[in-house]
Amino acid sequence: MKRTILSTCVAMLFLVATAQENSYIVKTRGAKKSAQIQVLEEGLVSPEEETATDFISQNFKFYSLCDWQEGMKFMVMPEKYDLVVKTFADAATGKEVSSMPLKYKIMIYKGHTESSDGHARINFLCQDNNRMYYYEIPSGTFEDYCYTKTGVPTLAYLGDVDIAREKLMGKTLYTKTSFFRIDTDYDSDGYQDVVVDKDLEVKVTAVGVGTRSYPVKIIVEDKDGNEFYQNVAISKTNCGMRDDEFIMDEAKYLFGNSFELVDDIMNINSYNYRTYIGKIIHTKYPTKLVNETTKKLQAIPRLIEYQIEAMNPHKNDDKFTLKLKNTILGTYFYTDLVLDAHRAENQEDYFGYVFAPGPGKKIQTSEGSRAMIRNGHVGIGFSEDEVMLAAGEPDKVEHGQNGYYTWTFNRSNNKLLFVDFDGNGVVYKTRTGDAPRAKNTSAKKGKKSGSRKSSSNWKKGKGTPI
Repeated sequence: MKRTILSTCVAMLFLVATAQENSYIVKTRGAKKSAQIQVLEEGLVSPEEETATDFISQNFKFYSLCDWQEGMKFMVMPEKYDLVVKTFADAATGKEVSSMPLKYKIMIYKGHTESSDGHARINFLCQDNNRMYYYEIPSGTFEDYCYTKTGVPTLAYLGDVDIAREKLMGKTLYTKTSFFRIDTDYDSDGYQDVVVDKDLEVKVTAVGVGTRSYPVKIIVEDKDGNEFYQNVAISKTNCGMRDDEFIMDEAKYLFGNSFELVDDIMNINSYNYRTYIGKIIHTKYPTKLVNETTKKLQAIPRLIEYQIEAMNPHKNDDKFTLKLKNTILGTYFYTDLVLDAHRAENQEDYFGYVFAPGPGKKIQTSEGSRAMIRNGHVGIGFSEDEVMLAAGEPDKVEHGQNGYYTWTFNRSNNKLLFVDFDGNGVVYKTRTGDAPRAKNTSAKKGKKSGSRKSSSNWKKGKGTPI
């Protein structure tokens, strides 16, 4: 018994040393280095709704087991179940091998064969010890087995990790969920769940291996220097999960549900405007656009979705007139922007600052409401989302009794618009009034309607935008 315990401890210490030398094992800043063995705790997860963007299909190919090519690399990333049920057998001895000593070792695919007793085997060369191993298919032929999503247990596909390193290191992303993790232990898989703002600008600082199901671990850092990570599935090669299983708690582990990549075309100094036409984008911050129907500037909230209809360059400056179609209302809007951030006088004039690629927030409206919203009017019975579509985000939120509350908007001509909501978040009254005059010139200026606020500042009121 003592010998067994000693062997286990030696194996665990060996794994710690192996992990520290392995470039695929990455940790968030602050993870504690310790020789102690700690048990991995189950974490909390959150549902998400988005799907992978074009970036995925363009760079990450799904390989079914039938399409695996010799030389493809995988890393052994066993979970608790895999430590009980042995996955591999030593090709030299034919004996099953525990996944524990193989953890973090790189397996190179070497094709498939059939044993003398008719069992199909999937063969691997271990890069770390130069020994051959095989996974024996439980039943049936290789051809029957390879078309399923089952794959080979414990193996995380390193091809996705290598491509993600090449394509994402140092890139700017935006968070699409609020739920991420930080490492708590340098020498083990311990982690802690953290909550961050959605649509938060972050930079990729490291890419490594995650788990078999979610092979790519992406570590990002926000502007305050806080690091956190997500393990994501990208090509889904050998992840062992069907597409319809990435729902509910699992949905956020798709790349496009945790991160949004600032498309390369949003940052290049290119004036090939045709490449933008037809693309779907959304507002990253509250802004103002000219409504084609009313011919007036209209306050626009965050996460409103548009399709690019036209981009007409100016003759005398670096700007272009952007024509957008609101995908919810069908209304057209205009604004003048520049493509090159270095040529923008203010950051609000830079296309990549105001807009991000991809779908925006899904908002439900009635036909009657849409007719009023197109003209910038707020009506009785509107939801919060419909009010913001018509008037932008409120400048002030005041809470009353029994869940009632009021949104106040600064309008032109020194006027205020008051929108009163009942306890169910539905408009029951609207009214206007005069804005109070400043007593002296030293008085602090109030916030203007439609001013761009960071996502972390918008926390007030019921039904806060996502």
